[in-house]
Amino acid sequence: MSHPDVQVPRVTLHPSLPAFSRLVYGVWRLADDADTSPAHVAAKIDACLAQGITTFDHADLYGGHRCEALFGAALQARPDLKARLQLVSKCDIVIPGGLHGQPRLKFYDTTPAHVRASVVRTLALLGVERLDLLLIHRPDPLMDADATGAALDALVDEGLIGAAGVSNFLPHDFQLLASRMKHPLVTNQIELSLAARAPWTDGQLAFLQQQRIRPMAWSPLGGGALLDAQQPIGARLQPALQRLAHEFGVGADAVALAWLLMHPAGILPVAGTNRLDRIARLSDACRVTLDRQSWFELWTLACGHEVP
Repeated sequence: MSHPDVQVPRVTLHPSLPAFSRLVYGVWRLADDADTSPAHVAAKIDACLAQGITTFDHADLYGGHRCEALFGAALQARPDLKARLQLVSKCDIVIPGGLHGQPRLKFYDTTPAHVRASVVRTLALLGVERLDLLLIHRPDPLMDADATGAALDALVDEGLIGAAGVSNFLPHDFQLLASRMKHPLVTNQIELSLAARAPWTDGQLAFLQQQRIRPMAWSPLGGGALLDAQQPIGARLQPALQRLAHEFGVGADAVALAWLLMHPAGILPVAGTNRLDRIARLSDACRVTLDRQSWFELWTLACGHEVP
């Protein structure tokens, strides 16, 4: 069931940035679609905008380095869209093939030269002059925090990015990089879902709340496992998800997203699907208001046991 009248609310990550939509559309599967034409990509963007989903999450390596180019081609065909979007991208993961030639193996690169080159390339592929937000994709064991921090500060000062953040950083990784920067890190995009619950208990969410930093959540549906009754966690969750979905007149995926939206950390789930019908229903998550018992019911079922 689709409810096109629902508008996803917008929130502030930092006063220097435009407001981001509370639900973010993740483009990492864009190149996997049978139709990657500019018109079809633009149709996905339009379906998001119709619900108030204005923030789009990229990374330079998505789709074997193809997704940013596909998205950029849609913006070139529909330049009216650019002013309505907030664009996020990530860098530092180097994989064999594509833009980085033929390295022997996957590795991380947070050197200033690599970070700057990645941003310049992303801007060119997307056909824009500025990224709203750049994330360091993974912690780099060889990161020189002074050098990387200075490089990120310079990108902000030059107006090439609106702000910097990180992805998959533990609190100590976050604090190290932040301590070497004059501009703040404004988010940490981490794996959060009913299938990835560790951040609730290992200090990650507590740290971000302490810092008043809104997290972004990748894989908020557990890679589809939450909705798959053939998966152990899906089998445990499906009866309750379906009951709640029926109660609110939405799909089970909307309930799982609403479970994240309820958290006081102000999580921004990053949802990605290539199906236009599913994209059109993403805002249904904003129709669901779980009570505390329902939230803990889903937590208990996901864990397979009651809370201590």
